[in-house]
Amino acid sequence: MSPRNPVRALRTALLASTAVVAGCAVGPDFERPAAPKTAAYTPAPLAEMPAAGGATRQRVSYGKEVATDWWKNFGSPELDDVVALAIENSPTLESSRQTLAAAREQITVATAPLFPSADLTADASRSRSRGTSTRPGATYANSFSVGPLVSYNLDIWGATRRSIEQSSALAEFQRYQLGVAYLTLTGSAVTQAITIALQRAQIDLVNELIKLDRENLDLTRASYEGGRSARTDVLAAESQLTADQTLLPPLNQSLAVARHALSVLAGHAPADWTPPDFDLDKLSVPEELPVHLPSELVHQRPDILAAEATLHASSAAIGIATANLFPNLQLTASWSRTGPNPAALFDSTSTIWSIAAGLTQPLFHGGELLATRRAAVDTFRADLADYRDTVVVAFGQVADVLRALEHDAQFLEAERTAMDAAQASADLIQESYRVGQASLLQVLDARRLWFQAQLGFVRATASRLLDTVQLYQAMGGAWTGYAPAQAETD
Repeated sequence: MSPRNPVRALRTALLASTAVVAGCAVGPDFERPAAPKTAAYTPAPLAEMPAAGGATRQRVSYGKEVATDWWKNFGSPELDDVVALAIENSPTLESSRQTLAAAREQITVATAPLFPSADLTADASRSRSRGTSTRPGATYANSFSVGPLVSYNLDIWGATRRSIEQSSALAEFQRYQLGVAYLTLTGSAVTQAITIALQRAQIDLVNELIKLDRENLDLTRASYEGGRSARTDVLAAESQLTADQTLLPPLNQSLAVARHALSVLAGHAPADWTPPDFDLDKLSVPEELPVHLPSELVHQRPDILAAEATLHASSAAIGIATANLFPNLQLTASWSRTGPNPAALFDSTSTIWSIAAGLTQPLFHGGELLATRRAAVDTFRADLADYRDTVVVAFGQVADVLRALEHDAQFLEAERTAMDAAQASADLIQESYRVGQASLLQVLDARRLWFQAQLGFVRATASRLLDTVQLYQAMGGAWTGYAPAQAETD
């Protein structure tokens, strides 16, 4: 038979197997979970978010997309630079990127069995046989062979295709995890920047309070020494100064922690890089708050999409376990030249070829195969429950932050009113002091109340900024630009 015959036969077998393979893939075909029917995040509509004094009025825009560089809405070039530095230097993002690259390579690994595998084999051996009565003495024989070996597993039941499906889903999971890391990094960087600004503003105000406390203590001591005040007044002033001084160490510690955290997020050790001194009054409050509808959020948040990808991988695992219950058919073809010495390998008469088909039908594996499939089904059901839980938790987070922003606006308005009232009171007492109708201690106490009101307003302003950051994160940010659907070309 001509050496070309095995090639023709193998080609015919492969064409036939392709028709068979295209026929079916056992196991469930994954269907994306339906979008939730929930139309709103909160049981009652949000109240209007008033603009207290000169504060910015915020409004919710349902269905509006989140900007790719949403942090630029805070109007701080220094913040933009820090976030860009964090994205560039973050070891966490680099780790997630490389994990995604490895997962995408696994798709190629899973796809390989769809094609025939070819190997070059070579063999050399020497054997010894005992002599016979007619031919006494040992006999030695040499054997050399070289040639290609081709094998192909027919994916009759779709096990390979389900493996590709599973690997693709796992790669998508890693892509969404990269999105989670990106969203966490950018949100954390902005949060720490706002925290730095808040702590610095509080420290400045507390220092002003301590300065007033010292002035109050000096006046009280002078009054006591002049016989116009009691010793208890001096002790009360000293106690007030001490109490306000205790406010500084925790604030300084919080400032240091926020600076260190932002350095780490930027990919630097705290001793090697110090973030800018952000000012609260230089951070703008975004006026428009983009909010995805619930039916859109499940297709935007990377943590929800990651849970969906896990569910998809579990579905494919059921198909793999099901296919393993059925027979496996393998085709092999070999072509080689064999001879007693290397020179014989160049002799066309020494050609040997073969074509074979092998069928393996599972009979008894101690219940392993059926148990594996049942376990795959149970895992799918567990992942489905996890997916639903992820969606519900996400909706709860959005509801929390929307209510927080609503209450932030009310809190800010109340703090602005309190600050204006304290300032008006301080101005009135200052005027009374000028005409001799109030004491200097009354002036200092009024100024002290005004500074305390300022402290409350600063905290309310920062709370509004921080909750705005949480809303961007709850909406899923704009992570798709950093985690593309396809692998980037080097």
